[in-house]
Amino acid sequence: MSTDPSGPDNGEKSWLEKIGQLFSAEPRTRKDLEAVMAVAAENEVIDEDARNIIEGAMQVSDMQARDIMIPRAQMVLIRAESTLEEILPQITRSAHSRYPVVGESSDDILGILLAKDLLPLVLSKEHNDFRLEPLLRPTVVVPESKRLNVLLREFRENRNHMAIVIDEYGGVAGLVTIEDVLEEIVGEIEDETDAMADRFIRKISDDDYFIKALTPIEDFNEHFKTSFSDEEFDTIGGLVIQAFGHMPTRNEVAVIDNFEFQVINADQRKVHSLRMRPGKS
Repeated sequence: MSTDPSGPDNGEKSWLEKIGQLFSAEPRTRKDLEAVMAVAAENEVIDEDARNIIEGAMQVSDMQARDIMIPRAQMVLIRAESTLEEILPQITRSAHSRYPVVGESSDDILGILLAKDLLPLVLSKEHNDFRLEPLLRPTVVVPESKRLNVLLREFRENRNHMAIVIDEYGGVAGLVTIEDVLEEIVGEIEDETDAMADRFIRKISDDDYFIKALTPIEDFNEHFKTSFSDEEFDTIGGLVIQAFGHMPTRNEVAVIDNFEFQVINADQRKVHSLRMRPGKS
C-alpha cells in the first residue's frame, strides 16, 4: 500500500478523473467549462461563490455596454454654469463620486467632475470666482456595442471609473461605471450610501419608473398600492419571468394587471432591471 502523502486519495481520484475526462476531449464551449466547474464545486474544490464569479466573468465577455448602462434619463448631470451653492446640494442628495458635466444640452458632455475635487473650495470658502471647467477630468466615450470585458480592461489600464455611452447617432445613451461591470461578475455591490428606495425603485417621470428585478413584491405593493401575490415569488423579477413564460431578453415587454414591464437589463441567467409604466385606469 502506498504511503506517499503527495498522492491523491480515492476521493481525490474521483473528481480528478472526472475533470481529466472532461478535458481529455479538449473542451471548446462554455458548457464544457461549466461542466468542469460543476464537478469542482460538487467536490468542494471551489465554493459556490467562486463558481458564480467565474461564470459571471464568462458572461461579461458576451455583454455590451448597452446591457448594463445607466439610461440617460437616470443620469445625474451637473450644468457647467452651476454655482458651487447649487452643486453641493445635488451631490449631497445623490451621493455619487463622479458626475458628467454638460453644456448647452445633455449631449454636450464637457467633462467629468469628481466630488472630492470640490473639497478644497468648500474648505477655503472662497466661492466668488468659482469656475467649474478647470476642475473637469477628461470624458471617456464608448459606443453602446462596447464589450464589457474590453471596457473593464481599459478601465483598469487607464485608471478610469466612468464612461459615457453614445448611440449610433453620437447622442448620449447613458453611462457605465467600473462598479457596474464588476457587479455583473461578483453580484450587487452595496455600500452605506445605498438607500433601499434608490436600489429598488427610481422614478423617471410621473408615469415611468426604473425597477430593480430584486425588488420585493411586498415593497412594490406598498409603493404602488397594488396587491400582487408573493406566495409563489418573492421578487418582481420572478413575477415578470412567470408572465413571459421564458427568460426574457432586453426590450421585451410584459403586461401584468395593467402594469407594463419592459426588460432593461437581462442575461442568460436572470433579469436585472426593468422599466415600469402604470396603465391608464
